[in-house]
This record gives sequence, structure tokens and C-alpha cells, in this order.
Amino acid sequence: MFDIVLYEPEIAPNTGNVMRLAANTGARLHLVRPLGFTLSDRTLARAGLDYGTRTAMTVHDDWPACLAHFSGQRLLAVTTRGKIRYDSIQYLAGDVLLFGPETRGLPAVVLDGLPDNRRLRLPMLAGNRSLNLSNAVAIVVYEAWRQCGFDKGA
Repeated sequence: MFDIVLYEPEIAPNTGNVMRLAANTGARLHLVRPLGFTLSDRTLARAGLDYGTRTAMTVHDDWPACLAHFSGQRLLAVTTRGKIRYDSIQYLAGDVLLFGPETRGLPAVVLDGLPDNRRLRLPMLAGNRSLNLSNAVAIVVYEAWRQCGFDKGA
């Protein structure tokens, strides 16, 4: 249905939560190295519960490898620097949803490769920096899935 890309994720429990989300929504999860944890991290497993084996997950060595993997697909980056509100676009099955690392977000080198209309933002009260990564992923994935009629879901 959708692909979720976590660019250089830093916090294992957030990634574990996203693993669980992916398993429950039919999304595929992609991690871009370097990771801020090992895939055998106990906190990753704890947050992901037993969903690690139910999640279609791919680890890419770097951003160019990940980008090549998704050649021809629509890539949507979620960033505090986005101009388009996440709920104002029409999501399509096969969209790739890209999220940055917890402490620094997506770097300019990634965002500069995307047109402005592919940079999405989540609304927040003024003066706040960002939402928790796994919460942000859940908000966007469920909106995209809702727009697609919760295909293959309940």
C-alpha cells in the first residue's frame, strides 16, 4: 500500500513503534543508514513487540541507494519546513512517505531534491519544534490510508 522511509533514525523505540504501525496498516518499512541503534537492540524489539517478523522491512546503506530503490515512485517528505499541509493532498497507493531523524529532521541535501509540493508539514502550535517521530508517522499513514478507503484493512 504505502512505503514508510525513516532516514537515519536515531531512537530504537520510535522505530519499533513504526514497525508495529507498518505491520498493522500493511505498509512497508525502509530504514536508511546510518542507524542510531543496532537492529538487535532490546528497546527496538520491546517497542515493536512481535511485529518485527510481520513487518516488511528493508535497510538501505545510504540515501542514494534508497532513492534508487524508489525510482519512478512519488516521494513525499514530511518536514517542519514543508509548505503543504499533510491533509491537503490526495494520497495514492504506492506513495513513499519519508521522515527524518528525531533530533535534526531531513537535511537540505534530501529536501532540495524534492519539489515544494512534495514537502508536507503537520500543523503545530507556534513555538514548538516537532512531534515525536512515531506519532508523526502514524498521523500521516492513517490519513493516507483513510483517503484510500482503508484498502486491505478493517
